Amino acid sequence: MRVFCASIATETNTFSPLRADISDFMESFYAAPGDHPETPTLCSAVFPVCRRRSQAEGWELVEGTATWAEPGGIVNAQTWNRLREEVLEQLKAAMPVDAVILGLHGAMVSQNCQDCEGQLLSKVRDIVGPNTIIGATLDPHSHLSQKRTDAADILVAFKEFPHTDFVERAEDCVDLVLRAVRSEIKPVIHVADCNMIEVLPTSREPMRSFVDKLQELEGKDGVLSLSVIHGFMAGDVPDMGTKIFVVAEENAEEPYQLVKDLSKELYSFRGKTRPEFLPPDDAVKKAMSLADGPVVIADVWDNPGGGVPGDSTILLRTLVENNVQNAAVGTIWDPMAVRTCISAGEGATLKLRFGSKMSDTAGAPIDAEVKVLKIVRDATQDFGKSIVPLGDSVAIEYLGITVILNSNRSQSFDPSLFSNLGVDPRSQKILAIKSTNHFYDGFKPIAADILYASVDGPYPNDPRTTKYRYARCDIWPMVS
Repeated sequence: MRVFCASIATETNTFSPLRADISDFMESFYAAPGDHPETPTLCSAVFPVCRRRSQAEGWELVEGTATWAEPGGIVNAQTWNRLREEVLEQLKAAMPVDAVILGLHGAMVSQNCQDCEGQLLSKVRDIVGPNTIIGATLDPHSHLSQKRTDAADILVAFKEFPHTDFVERAEDCVDLVLRAVRSEIKPVIHVADCNMIEVLPTSREPMRSFVDKLQELEGKDGVLSLSVIHGFMAGDVPDMGTKIFVVAEENAEEPYQLVKDLSKELYSFRGKTRPEFLPPDDAVKKAMSLADGPVVIADVWDNPGGGVPGDSTILLRTLVENNVQNAAVGTIWDPMAVRTCISAGEGATLKLRFGSKMSDTAGAPIDAEVKVLKIVRDATQDFGKSIVPLGDSVAIEYLGITVILNSNRSQSFDPSLFSNLGVDPRSQKILAIKSTNHFYDGFKPIAADILYASVDGPYPNDPRTTKYRYARCDIWPMVS
């Protein structure tokens, strides 16, 4: 058996003031064929999984490029063309193959393509022909097009949000592909549209029980795998929205009806799945009123994981306005300010302008005298089994608040974000972070409470008022 593996992934916020090019991929993660680390990354976990299986079972693995860019704006055409053709040429050189396994995100949009993953899968199918098995992993915050389901034999999306299960889902995908190559299964994909777009965290009910139910159904009555595509409301493309799909045995009758029933159940959750989103001042006042700490306040919309810059100063200003002292903010993206602080050195006091460089909806930049507490070159944070780069980063003191400035955009995943910059997160009354829900598993063990702050900014957080050009507007909540 001969298997080709590759990964091209990013999440595109088509409303973001950012743009993405090859430097964003190189800065975040780029591994040439054979250079993928043993540590899995979110969208390329199929690489270490394939390596383990090939070594244990004696089949041949041909590795292509693996690359990931932090979520951002529209990818320029030259970058998408380059990465797509790079992988396709590697596949052509590897032929003949029995299977192709891809690590994808599913919400990538370029200047010249609204469905990058669909285009890639279709071109892979053209190269390998109808009999080669094609499998791919997907992030649930993606867009499921018919072009993708027509081209692929097997698709598997992460079930959890936060995405703590990306390695397990890679294992599921690889296992199903190998079983299909060995003719142990004949997979088909059935899709049901839920006719909505919603935030669906699986760390809370009703989604927690729904995901548990999906896992209980797998392996029964011809059901090989069940996945929910939550959708990505910041992607203005025709396939934006929530869907559920099943990978099933070819002749099984139950899965097709099952996936339709599950889509109706998921639709019934609309408007009930989000945690309480507080205005920033209410979130800060509530955090201050609690006896214990640390209290985590998540700025859910200035979240680099949703493709925005992550340089908003609004929540930080709210802390200052409420005279909060014992707090830490992580992070504000500002490479220029980081460089200036590094030049000044640890222990230095200087006048600094930081934050709010990229849009007029992220508050005003802060001009203040600050102290440089800590400098870390090539800083990182943990995310489950993965390591996430923050780039050169600094911790500064501003009016009694510790602020972490980073040069690689990244949402907040884990308390190591603070501890790696010399800040003890457990000693803080308030930890202000930027993430929608990926932070949850990392911060929950140390948090006295977790609050979600809805801070308006460049992220289009209300589909009822978002000015879509291409996305469907006949789904909830745009229509009742």
